[in-house]
Amino acid sequence: MLIDVNAWVGHWPFKRLHGNTCEGLLARMKEYGTDVSVVTNLHGIFYKNTQSANEELYEEVHSKRAYKDRFIPFAVINPIYGGWRDDFEVSVKKLGMKGIRVFPNYHDYTITEPALLELVKMARDHNLPVALTMRMVDERQRSWMDLATEWAIKDYLPLLQAVPDAKYMLLNLSTGVGLSAEEEALLKGTDVLFDTSGRHIGHLAKFAKRFGEQRFAFGTHFPVLDYYTGLLRIDSLREEEGDKEQYRYRNAQRFLGL
Repeated sequence: MLIDVNAWVGHWPFKRLHGNTCEGLLARMKEYGTDVSVVTNLHGIFYKNTQSANEELYEEVHSKRAYKDRFIPFAVINPIYGGWRDDFEVSVKKLGMKGIRVFPNYHDYTITEPALLELVKMARDHNLPVALTMRMVDERQRSWMDLATEWAIKDYLPLLQAVPDAKYMLLNLSTGVGLSAEEEALLKGTDVLFDTSGRHIGHLAKFAKRFGEQRFAFGTHFPVLDYYTGLLRIDSLREEEGDKEQYRYRNAQRFLGL
């Protein structure tokens, strides 16, 4: 079994993508033997009203019976946009979203924004994970209209400290992980799941040894990144470096309650 915890549909304004629909994603999943994918609509990063993107995702996922058991939809919520509490309730109770993704750097609010803390607590109370993305695209080849700086893992730690009993996904780890002893203890004391898509995870076994094997799961960041790299980091592990099946699906299965 194989579960991808980090996939997308939709368009990126500054880069042409391929396979960026449910149909295209499903074809890639079949090619590599992926059973289930967590999927989010990229448009939610750029729409003024993120709920429109969540509705688009719902409509696409429900457009074919073949998609029903293959996609786990996550909603994009902007907690400084009017009506976000209603967006959360509708996304969870009507649209059946199984987690949320937030983009404080793109939506221009701080990581300790009171509305964000309230949103994360709401997600916690519904037992929903909150997905944080370390990097969307490489800043070295960005458009002049895109973000000029990336957020490192340290930038997200104040949120984990403020709401330590929530569930977090730290995705596409592509920046440094230099942490103090206190910061590392905070991270290890929180229910966190990393994915394998990030450029900085050059050697999965090293990170798993540092943070815990139960904290890593297969993720692609497809179609922004290629599909295979995140899987290759698992398949290339030597036998003594850990049980590949926990990275392929067991950790994601536990974390997502599947």
